[in-house]
Amino acid sequence: MHDKKWIIIGLSVFLAFFTFPFWYNMGKASPAPEPELTGKSAGAKACVEPKAYMKTRHMQLLNQWRASVVREEKKIYVSSTGKTFKMSLTQTCLDCHTEKSRFCDQCHTYVSVRPDCWDCHIDPKEISR
Repeated sequence: MHDKKWIIIGLSVFLAFFTFPFWYNMGKASPAPEPELTGKSAGAKACVEPKAYMKTRHMQLLNQWRASVVREEKKIYVSSTGKTFKMSLTQTCLDCHTEKSRFCDQCHTYVSVRPDCWDCHIDPKEISR
């Protein structure tokens, strides 16, 4: 038990190195990305729903659209403002959000999610507009 002092010092050094990233970055979140609209409708004043709604619930909206189109054959969406839109990622959303890397990927990478939209849909850069 003569090494007790060295064991405590070794454990302290290990814990300091192991926890360094946590306490060094405490309170320093990276800034949220500012996605750019680059499509032909980039100057549009409004999206399908208000910006705050789309930031937090766009995936739920797209899932709702998919279910409505595929299962119920409904193709028109009436927004909270009363405006109608075609329920189509490629014919509605991608008019403004044409560059996946400059819009979609920035936020999805920031929040560490990998949506499966592009498993079925064509990447916007592949669409000839």
